Amino acid sequence: MKAVSIKDYGKQVEVLEVEVPKISDDSVMIEVHAASINPIDNIVKAGYMKDMMPISFPYIMGYDVSGVVTEVGSKVSKFKIGDEVYSRPNQTDAGSIAEYNVVKEDELALKPSNITHEEAASIPLAGLTALQALTTKGNLQKGQKVLIHAGSGGVGTLAIQLAKHLGAEVAVTTSRSNFELVKNLGADVIIDYKTQKFEEELSDYDLVLDSMGGEVMNNSFKILKKGGTMVSIKAQNTEELAKKFDVQFEVFFMWPSGEMLSDLTQLLKDEVVKPVIDRSFSFEEVQEAYDYLQMGHAKGKVVIKVK
Repeated sequence: MKAVSIKDYGKQVEVLEVEVPKISDDSVMIEVHAASINPIDNIVKAGYMKDMMPISFPYIMGYDVSGVVTEVGSKVSKFKIGDEVYSRPNQTDAGSIAEYNVVKEDELALKPSNITHEEAASIPLAGLTALQALTTKGNLQKGQKVLIHAGSGGVGTLAIQLAKHLGAEVAVTTSRSNFELVKNLGADVIIDYKTQKFEEELSDYDLVLDSMGGEVMNNSFKILKKGGTMVSIKAQNTEELAKKFDVQFEVFFMWPSGEMLSDLTQLLKDEVVKPVIDRSFSFEEVQEAYDYLQMGHAKGKVVIKVK
C-alpha cells in the first residue's frame, strides 16, 4: 500500500510502498478515505520527541483517520465491515496517512453521517484534546469564564464551540484577520495578540486552555482567579507560578478514546460542533501541506484526501 512516510528525523515526507498491516483480534482494518495533520506531526518529524516517543523508520505520518471498515478482528463486536468510522489511533509504530490503517476497537467511533470523511478526519486529535482539556482536566462549568489561546487553530476552533455548549463565557486570543471566524464560532471576547496584552484586559477567569507555552502561558496565570485552573498541552514546570497565584496547573497529553469520540459524534450530528477546515491537500501534496501547516496561519485544520 502507499503511505506517507519519513525515512529519518528531519527528512521530508515521501509516498512509499509499504506492507499492509495485519489486524489483531481486537482491531479493525480501515480503508482510509481521509486523514489530517497536526502541529505535533512536525514536532515528531523533526525529532524533538524522540526520547519520549521513539519511532522506527520508515515511519508513517498522521494521527487522525476517517474511512470504511474492510476487515474486523474475531473479538470485535461494535463494528462491522462497511461501517464508516473515524479515530485518533493510539499507535507509535505507524501513522494514519496511508491507504489502510489498523485501529483498535476501543479507539473507534462511527463517523457522523452528516459530514464528509475529510471533515471527520479533522476532528479526532484536536476534538479530543479540546474536550478532555475543558472537561476532564478543566472541569468547566456553566457560567464560568475560559480563555482559549490560539482560537483560530485546530484545537481552538473546536474548543470555542465546546466551551459555548457547556455554557461558559469564552475569550480567545487570535489575530485580527480571524476575528469574524472566532466570533461566528461563539467567542464572546476577542483579543488581538499582535496589538493587545490579554493579561492587562482580562481578569478573574476560571480556566485557561494554553497551547502556546512560554511567556504566553506565564502571563496567563495573572488572569486566573484564586483556585482557577490552567490546562496546558505544552509541558513545562510551572509549579512555582501555580503556587504564587494560588491556582491549579494541569499539563496533559490527549489520550485516544472511542467513547469520548462518540460523544463528539453526537455533537457533530446535532450541529452543536462543526468542523473547521482551512485547506485540503491530495495524497501526493502532503509535504506541501506540512510546509503550509508549519507557517502557523491555518484557520482550523489541514486535511489530506487519501481516496
